[in-house]
Amino acid sequence: MKDSSDGFVRADQIDLKSLDEQLERHLNKVWTMDKSPKASDDSTPAAVFPIASSAAAVPAARPAARAEWEIDPSKLVIKSVIARGTFGTVHRGVYDGLDVAVKLLDWGEEGHRSEAEISSLRAAFTQEVVVWHKLDHPNVTKFIGATMGSKGLNIQTESGQIGMPSSVCCVVVEYLPGGALKSYLIKNRRKKLAFKVVHQLALDLARGLSYLHSQKIVHRDVKTENMLLDKSRTIKIADFGVARVEASNPNDMTGETGTLGYMAPEVLNGNPYNRKCDVYSFGICLWEIYCCDMPYPDLSFSEVTSAVVRQNLRPEIPRCCPSALANVMKRCWDANPDKRPEMDEVVAMLEAIDTTKGGGMIPVDQQQGCLCFRKTRGP
Repeated sequence: MKDSSDGFVRADQIDLKSLDEQLERHLNKVWTMDKSPKASDDSTPAAVFPIASSAAAVPAARPAARAEWEIDPSKLVIKSVIARGTFGTVHRGVYDGLDVAVKLLDWGEEGHRSEAEISSLRAAFTQEVVVWHKLDHPNVTKFIGATMGSKGLNIQTESGQIGMPSSVCCVVVEYLPGGALKSYLIKNRRKKLAFKVVHQLALDLARGLSYLHSQKIVHRDVKTENMLLDKSRTIKIADFGVARVEASNPNDMTGETGTLGYMAPEVLNGNPYNRKCDVYSFGICLWEIYCCDMPYPDLSFSEVTSAVVRQNLRPEIPRCCPSALANVMKRCWDANPDKRPEMDEVVAMLEAIDTTKGGGMIPVDQQQGCLCFRKTRGP
């Protein structure tokens, strides 16, 4: 696949799995601070990714201004690993007194990548940072800052601090103690969620996506694993590793991007797409929130792809699902993107639903005549 004509480096063209593997090898070692002159000069050139100049800079050189999104590494304390995701490893941390989550990524391990590859990866990293730091919404994870190629990063362990290689980059965001929405749904898989809880979670997600679309941003990987919960169970959209500004020409947005099971037919087909791919994914997430189950539990990846595109396969909506909520699901996952509603319309549809009359999912052992589940579902 080629880069799009609008000049963005497409994060979905990067071998993300190998990035995780490289970083994990680093984190399983005991690092020591590399004091060699060669290592100390191994920072990103200012022309590629400007960073603050050191105090030892040549007097005649004018120090590069710190970018508005750049953190001060001396104020960051990185602690234990809390997750390993598609685009890096996530740690707990503290930045300037705030509880934060820190996503780490290293592309330069053991010289396995060429300068051109590293430059491309850094550009993709920059894209995520540039997209995220401008966002401000209660249903979008708050961006604190980022840094690249700093020698001041350390991981705090029980035996002291371990210096990080200068090739490591990090993104710092607010820490959300509720964890991923996916995990919350799995925990409630048997007893299900009250309809008011389903409704509020759905509204949170819809409002967050509506805001992103108003900023001309397409998330492109909407799924319950990428939605986090704060201490009051408010959803916040996270992980902008494949997000991008929506191209004015739909033909500039092509390629399979996202997670199977949540991907719209046009994306699976490799056809041009737009923000309506997020609407489709929202419809799948809405079903998942209501059912506390996973879509297509008995199908392989290839079977899902074929059935969604060719047979119009969608998750089975339980008969006990309120018709107003079922209607939102069906409209959002319509095969024709033009027939899907905009996310602000989805918000209005959800706000109009009356939650006072119940309508919650009926647990398996309390079906009372409503056959909402098959005997075997999911993992």
